[in-house]
Amino acid sequence: MASLSDVKRSKPIGIHIIEYARSTRISRKTYKRMVLILTFLAYTSYHATRKTTSVVKSVLNPQTSELGFFLWPQSFFLGTVSSGIEKPPRTGSGWAPFNSPDGNGMLGVIDVAFLSMYSFGMYFAGHLGDRIDLRILLTVGMVGTAVFTSLFGVGFWLNIHSFYYYLVIQMFAGAFQSTGWPSVVAVVGNWFGKKNRGLIMGIWNAHTSVGNITGSLIASALLKYGWGWSFAIPGLLMGLLGFIMFVFLPVSPEAVDAENEDKLSKSSKESNATEPLLERGTESMEKPVGFLEAWRIPGVAPFAFCLFFCKLVAYTFLDWLPFYLSHTAIDGQYLSNSAAGTLSTLFDVGGVVGGILAGHLSDYLDARTITAASFMYCAIPALMLYRVYGSISLIWNITLMFITGMFVNGPYALITTSVSADLGTHSSLSRNSRALATVTAIIDGTGSVGAAVGPLLTGYISAKSWSAVFIMLMVSAFIAGLLLTKLVIAEVKAKIETARSDTTSRITSEV
Repeated sequence: MASLSDVKRSKPIGIHIIEYARSTRISRKTYKRMVLILTFLAYTSYHATRKTTSVVKSVLNPQTSELGFFLWPQSFFLGTVSSGIEKPPRTGSGWAPFNSPDGNGMLGVIDVAFLSMYSFGMYFAGHLGDRIDLRILLTVGMVGTAVFTSLFGVGFWLNIHSFYYYLVIQMFAGAFQSTGWPSVVAVVGNWFGKKNRGLIMGIWNAHTSVGNITGSLIASALLKYGWGWSFAIPGLLMGLLGFIMFVFLPVSPEAVDAENEDKLSKSSKESNATEPLLERGTESMEKPVGFLEAWRIPGVAPFAFCLFFCKLVAYTFLDWLPFYLSHTAIDGQYLSNSAAGTLSTLFDVGGVVGGILAGHLSDYLDARTITAASFMYCAIPALMLYRVYGSISLIWNITLMFITGMFVNGPYALITTSVSADLGTHSSLSRNSRALATVTAIIDGTGSVGAAVGPLLTGYISAKSWSAVFIMLMVSAFIAGLLLTKLVIAEVKAKIETARSDTTSRITSEV
């Protein structure tokens, strides 16, 4: 029977087939390309299935909010007043039990159930990810997510109207979804070092927004055939991708002997003593980091709690933006459910740009904390402007939505990728890469608690005032920035000391 170590080092069957067909080993550079493409597709599918619910909400509960949506700054902080705009005609009666007066609250509970299980499961997934084969963990998570996403849609064909059926389905879906992020970040972290990590992971992290966009477009396009198809098709596609991950994904250089091959090649040029290099380093380097030990890594706690508020803002938009757009008069007109779902993708397009920009700036400045905090503070005026002026015209809405997505998702992308990978290989760990999944799970798991709280609060607050929702989002962005204050100060001091040292060295050399 194979040991756990042998399982973790096992080479995927697809790699064996490729190497047999090519009659040669795959290069390390090719492996890196494979890792980026496969993990990109994997997490795109996670977000595509996650986005479906937000698009279908306005079909499940087509009732219009009793609130007006204000155009002018003085109205923003005045509470509930009449907009004077005729409410949109809605076709269809929705889907019981979500078409009741408490429908918004029920949908909020569905969201919090999903995200609570997601955040709770994240801690266990990270713990497992540093101890078992990441390929197996990712495959199980993708197939499980595919099954329960599809089961939600099955409720349409079986005419199921039990709230608890959908609640339980979403809880299981959230638990399986939690396997995704620790797995893909750990795999990418295994293959890529710190150099240019911000830019590489900023571009790679576009899978989040691409998944949201893909999910929105697929779900919106399938609504006319019945909302069940909006869940079934993304679920089936994810299941197929899960199989592809199992067959082809190389989780680390060690698993496919790429690291040993590189060391052997380098050593051959220097000497003939190559055999000792075929063995991996000491077993102490393989020891996984404990959960509490990972929390004590410098920077983990501040970034984890910062992401709590950052994801609160991001997921409120993810879950409620299509609903908000379909119930908001833009230039005096209301969008259809399908059009609202399609238009909401521009928030994610802005998120792609924001993630790449934040990653590039953090590499260029070598200042991840300063970059993340700056983006969070910039998100505050962006949110206010979108709320106040987004209803004036479609052009204004698109522009401000794009800008808001850029500043909200920029730090979210930076923290969950580059920052997590940096902290997972912190110097205090003696470069122990097996903390990657645990640290990633702690940061994103804590953030996901905020992702659960935001949509839940929005479900109830929006029934009274959408202005109050936006105030909540702005306060959350402000707190997220404040939580990084101590790290920002330390980073600024380090920059000043480095500049002084360089100046002193230059003056000394000139003398």
